[in-house]
Amino acid sequence: MPPVLGLAVSGGGDSVALLLLAAEAGIPCRAVTVDHGLRPEAAEEARQVADLCARLQVPHQVLRWQWDGRGNLPDAARRARRRLMAGWARDQGIGTIALGHTRDDVAETFLMRLARGAGLDGLSAMSPAWEEHGLHWRRPLLSVGREELRDLLRARRVRWAEDPTNTDTTYERARARQALGDLPLGLTRDRLAEVAQHLAKARAALDAATDTAARHHLQQDRGDVLLNPEGLDPEMRRRLLLRAVAWVGRQPYAPRAVSVARAMDALTNGRPAAVQGCGMVAQNGAWRIYREWAAVRGFCTPATDPWDGWRLDGPAHPDLHIAALGEAVARCPTWRNSGLPRRSLLASPAVWRGETLVAAPLAGLGSWTARREPPLIGLNPPRE
Repeated sequence: MPPVLGLAVSGGGDSVALLLLAAEAGIPCRAVTVDHGLRPEAAEEARQVADLCARLQVPHQVLRWQWDGRGNLPDAARRARRRLMAGWARDQGIGTIALGHTRDDVAETFLMRLARGAGLDGLSAMSPAWEEHGLHWRRPLLSVGREELRDLLRARRVRWAEDPTNTDTTYERARARQALGDLPLGLTRDRLAEVAQHLAKARAALDAATDTAARHHLQQDRGDVLLNPEGLDPEMRRRLLLRAVAWVGRQPYAPRAVSVARAMDALTNGRPAAVQGCGMVAQNGAWRIYREWAAVRGFCTPATDPWDGWRLDGPAHPDLHIAALGEAVARCPTWRNSGLPRRSLLASPAVWRGETLVAAPLAGLGSWTARREPPLIGLNPPRE
């Protein structure tokens, strides 16, 4: 029996077309809609999606999210949407989720990142495939224009919703859409998308070169990464540092370029640095990238669950949990024998029963073992 495909369907024209195309192709699928609770129309749009799914005999579920008012709203909504959909997919036994981004999204994203002064990675076309939250994510419609999809829906007499934020110029993407309608020198959406695709090919070649360099210049030391900068040009050093930060900090998105540049300058001159929850120090000709204690200080999971990329094995019990070792490293008499710096051990996983330290695998306390997942080499590059 073929695997079931998850479909992210907001009710807009792109995602509704994705749903229709998948159903007409006979692909086994389930649809999910995330109601962000930001517009009164959203509930009705979700109901319309549910009605269409019922007609197409596609199982459908609505997930709801409420913004806590913190951070950048579009970014917070996107992250929450991915997180909620990933949880839904795991519960449904779904391994892949498809999104309805189009060639127009490629052009808009290119223009937005160009305005921010992005480099090659940022200007490259949106990724057609990647892994996040333990799932495969796919964008199968990146070569198709938005109007082509709406023509399809009109021909099928299928309705879709128009999100008013698409024309609200307080949002960056809406401003990019408006700007694309008045491009100079005969530039078009399709031409910008074409340029982004060319850059994506160049990025793929650089990623392959980075893979090769990583095998020679990156070394995993339990939860840390040692980067040997000798013989590398500045750009390859930057790319390897991004790989290390992505793995140690478990972030799918690259940190801001200015933060990375400052960190590289500091490390080159023997000073410590910190980026995206990762500390960095230069020692013995290498750069050590480690997890900062502050980044995981409040993170706690049951002893049987993953913790910040770690899996712990031992005599689990319902009253045990995993949290950072922290200052309790002082309760581990042989921690120096581990060979890890104290700063690295502070953010290492430990098993606790209430306030009682049961085991600290990396610090040599107790019978538990710890393994870091996934391995460093082979890690997908972070997205910008």
